[in-house]
Order: sequence, then C-alpha cells, then structure tokens
Amino acid sequence: MKKELFMEKSPRRGLKNKASRILINILVTLVLGLLYFYVSLPAINLHDSNFYGFFFVLCIIYVVCALITSGFHMDASGGIKEYFRFIKSQCLPIGILMLLLIVIAILGTVISMPIFRAASYRDLLTVENGDFAAEVEEISFDQIPMLDEQSAQRLGDRKLGELSDMVSQFEVADDYTQINYQGRPVRVTPLNYGDLIKWFNNRSQGLPAYIIVDMVSQEAEVVRLPEGMKYSPSEPLNRNVMRHLRFTYPTYMFSTPTFEIDESGHPYWVCPKLEMTIGLFGGRDIDGAVLMDAVTGECEYYEDVPTWVDRVYLASLIMEQYDYHGTLVNGFINSIFGQRDVTHTTEGFNYIALSDDVYMYTGVTSVGSDQSNVGFLLSNQRTKETKYYKAPGATEQSAMASAQGKVQHLQYQATFPLLLNISGQPTYFIALKDAAQLVKMYAMVNVSQYQIVGIGNTVAECEKDYILQLAENNITTPEVLPETTISGAVEEILSAVLDGNTYYFVRLEGEDVYYSLSALDNPAAVILKVGDSVTIDHAPQTGEEVNPILNGYSLTIDGKATPDPIVSPEPAVSATEAAPDASSAFPGAASVVPAA
Repeated sequence: MKKELFMEKSPRRGLKNKASRILINILVTLVLGLLYFYVSLPAINLHDSNFYGFFFVLCIIYVVCALITSGFHMDASGGIKEYFRFIKSQCLPIGILMLLLIVIAILGTVISMPIFRAASYRDLLTVENGDFAAEVEEISFDQIPMLDEQSAQRLGDRKLGELSDMVSQFEVADDYTQINYQGRPVRVTPLNYGDLIKWFNNRSQGLPAYIIVDMVSQEAEVVRLPEGMKYSPSEPLNRNVMRHLRFTYPTYMFSTPTFEIDESGHPYWVCPKLEMTIGLFGGRDIDGAVLMDAVTGECEYYEDVPTWVDRVYLASLIMEQYDYHGTLVNGFINSIFGQRDVTHTTEGFNYIALSDDVYMYTGVTSVGSDQSNVGFLLSNQRTKETKYYKAPGATEQSAMASAQGKVQHLQYQATFPLLLNISGQPTYFIALKDAAQLVKMYAMVNVSQYQIVGIGNTVAECEKDYILQLAENNITTPEVLPETTISGAVEEILSAVLDGNTYYFVRLEGEDVYYSLSALDNPAAVILKVGDSVTIDHAPQTGEEVNPILNGYSLTIDGKATPDPIVSPEPAVSATEAAPDASSAFPGAASVVPAA
C-alpha cells in the first residue's frame, strides 16, 4: 500500500509539459556548466582531453536534471525494466552523446600511442651533433651561476622578510625563473597575496614588487614597481593568469606560464601555446607564446617570440621529447626488445647562459647503464635548438659524490652540476653548501675522469686547482692554463672582507683593471703599499666586454721576500652579509667573491 501511494504521488513532483522540462534542463545545465568552466578552464579544442571531460560532466548534469524535472514518473508495476525504460525515454540522446565522447576519447588515445606512431614521436625533437670544445665558449666568472634554485629561494625569502610593509601582506612565489637580464644570469619571481583577505585589501593596487636574485653576486633585490601587477596566479577571479588567457584565447591550449622581465625590468607572463601534433592527444609541442603584461593584462601572441624572452620550452618538455627521440631511434619494437642504440636523459637538469640565451643542460645515458653518461644535451629554451655532445663519462650524481668526497670532513652537500667548458674539457661545476644551505666552496669535476676534482673557496681558486690537475694528468699542458702575468707600480689599493677572508683589490699605474688577491693565499698583499713594484699572475680577460676586476692568483713584491701563507680559522661571516659592500665598490666583483 505504501509503495503504491509513493508511486501515485511521484508524478505530482514533476513537470507535465515536456518542452518546459527540456528548457529547464538546458538552462540548469548551462548555468552549472558555466560555473564548472570558470573553475576548470578547459580549452574549446578537440585536442584537449579536458574538453571531453567538460562535455561529459555537462551530460551528467543534464541527466540528473532530467530525472528531477520528470518526477521519476513511471508505472510501478513494471519493476526494474520499467525503470530503465523510463531512463531511456528521458536521456537517450544524451546517453548517445556520452557514449560518443567515450569512443572518441578511446580512439584518440589509441591512434596517438607511440606504438603506432613511433617515427612521429622520434622526430618531435631535431637533435644535431656538436663539437663541445669548438662550439661552447669558455665563459667569464661573472657569467657563471653560483646558486641553485633552492638557495635563490632562501635569499629571496630572506630579502622580503627584511621589508615589514610587504611581508605582512605578501609572500614570495615558489617558482624562480632563471633568465639573462642585462647580460647577467638571474632568477626572478613575483610576489603572491598572503591569503584571500590580504588579496581583498590589496587587489586595487596589485602586487607592488618582484624579487630578482643575482646568481653570481648572490644578492637579492626587491624591485618596487611604479604600478602594481594586477595579473598573477594568486588572483582568485578574472585577473588570474590562466583565467584571463582562457577568456582571451578560448581555443588555445597553454603550457605552464612563467614569469619574466624584459631588459627594462617590466614584468610579463610568458604563456607558451601548446599543441598536439600526433593523432588527437599525442606529440606535445609548443607553437609560439602569448606575452601577457603582468600590470595591464594586455596580451599578444607571437609565433616567433622576442629575443629578450628566455623560456618558452620547459625543461621537462624538452627532456620528454628527447626520451622519445632516444628510445624510438630504431622503432618501437627495438625500444622494448634488443634496445640497440637506445638512450634517454638522466635525472635532473640545469641552466647555463650562452650568447644571451638560456640553455638547458641534461645528461644522456644508455638504457643499460646507470653509472655513466654517453653524452649530454644543450637546448635553447627559446628556440628549442638542441645539440648532442658525445662525452662519455660520469653521471651527474657520480660527480656530485666525487665533489663531496673532497670535502667530506666539512660535510658539505653538492648541488646539481652545471656544465662548463674549461680548457676545452667538458666540466661539471658544482657549488658546495653547508647545513644552512649557504654556498661555501666550489668544485670542478672532469666529465670523462671524475676522479679529477678541483676545489676552492672562490671560482678562481677552484679553476686554478682544476686546471693544474688537468695538466698533471696529461689532459692539457701547462701552456694552456688561463693565466697571464703583469708587472708595474701600484697606484691604488682597496680591500673588502668576504666570507671572513680579506681581499685586496690592486690597480697598477696606467691600468683601469683591479686585480683581486686573497690575503689568505697571498699574505704579501697585507704589506703592499702604493708605489711598490709588483708582479701579479692573474686570469685573462674573456668575452667581448672588459671585466673591471680580474682574479689574481699570486703576488710578488719586487725586492721583498714572499711571506708564508696565512693559516686562518673557519670563516664565520657569510658572503650575503659582506658581499654587497664589495660589489657596490667594485662593479663585477661578484665573479671573484666567495658564495653565500
């Protein structure tokens, strides 16, 4: 009796007019679908898998609405068969659409698989063979990044913490983009709103500044903007970067936007346009980028991005494409069975500035080897120009362990290596950090013979030690050591305390260049006077621009005996505390100061 009564009352809960039911179902689906679109932001593009998911959700919303507006009206005596007949009568067209979406998604996935399109996946990345010694120039010390991203984050957070008016309202974003800025390797990151309340209080002014960390001098600076950044990932509504992109370019797919500044320091969001080049969902690649003004939100698409932009292709995408190139070189079957000539990238990557562009570096190893590399890649992150350099040798992890072994008594930890050309030799450059994540020393490890390790408190000391070891091991000759000698009378002497060590900056008569000398390694510098005749062994000028400060290796004062080296205790002062004074007095001194 109760069941019959329930079935009798059910029709009164539904709408009798079929057209009204359909109209209401469509309106509710559109409203809820727009809300879902506002949150999920799928591209209206058949190559975007999220697009199919979005429509599938719309179908489910419509089916639920149809069941509600119909009042579940059916003949109670029909049982389960009658129930399914009722569902079919209400939702058959939508059910067919849902099934079609599932079929398209499955077929699109299958036809995009590497097993059927091995050659297309292999050709996603064009890789040229290169000559490392001939093509990769030796860079000057003021171009070598001394910090990894973790250390840059620490310096940036510390710098913002010094500004009470900002730290109470904003926080530093986690992503530090490495770029070339005015000829210097730096990392930049925007600020974020601390929370929703702080966003509400500051939304009209926007984000007032960004942070720039010099990777050589290890100095962090908060750059205040004349007008705040209105567009950022921390914006919750329409000025959110991805939401603004979606409403401006509804059909475009985008990779992860990165924060950059142009040569004048104006902030932008670089938003790579993503495309699927193989089948329906396969072959991720980049087709230009949208540059979004972080202050005004103005967007412009560039197929060929301006040269000041340093990062369009993310390192993860380049490595993914090379892994396809390396594993599918002889077809899909060979990548599983036999694995002849199969290679893939190693774990980890780093960046190096070359010719005013930022290049990604990563090692390449064979599938059957986990102890050595067969070569490495250098890939331009703006153009995706990629070259492979054959250089059998140690993996990055082996080089890091070798560097740590040199200073095991100090318990320093090695950062992921940077690849440099030192005397024509592929060389891992490694920063060594203490427990406080401050860089204390440097190491250079030969790629082919990782037992050759040079260390030093400065880059200059590290390089000199390394090159001497190359000569001792008959890899190079002493004649190629990057060292020159100059003699003359001292005209000016300046000094600075860096990392607890005293450095003297000596300028000779008729010279515009200062020669930096560590009192620890050159005690004669302590007794040096203006007018003394001296001989200085020093690093040569490198690059087109004249470096105002060169690293001095040794000092001899004519007519005076050379004192014995000074034995000093462990440094107590970090470079981040002392370096600003030195760098302000001597532009370019960052290339020779100890790291923090």
